[in-house]
Amino acid sequence: MLKPTQEQIIKFFHENSVIDYMEIDVVPTPDGEARLELSADSRHANLYSMAHGGVLTTMADTAMGAKCLALNKRVVTISLTMEFMHAVMTNAPKVFTEATVLHDGRKTMVCECKILDAKGKLYAKANATFFVIGRLLCDENT
Repeated sequence: MLKPTQEQIIKFFHENSVIDYMEIDVVPTPDGEARLELSADSRHANLYSMAHGGVLTTMADTAMGAKCLALNKRVVTISLTMEFMHAVMTNAPKVFTEATVLHDGRKTMVCECKILDAKGKLYAKANATFFVIGRLLCDENT
């Protein structure tokens, strides 16, 4: 099975212009993939000086999509739920995504994503179902 390289996964993140617009960092990981990181500031905040839920949801959705891409599947979101456990306050420690594939089907995929800080504190958790629209890389036999 063909798998995208870390460079192709990072390129995917940056092709999603909203990630760059929100100034969310794309950071390579030792497993050959990448994660998203956010240092929340006033640009990301709601009226209560905490990161807007939409910012965190966008991070989670994009991180799960990239996790699917790491398995060479291009996907679109069918459904997504988000649970917020703690507020990500502006100027708080950086938070990052940790996405996992729970179901890797031919037509659909199911993932979860945690948003954590370096100490392991869980701020939010997302679950999503994705529709597989194709592959990033194709070999002659597929």
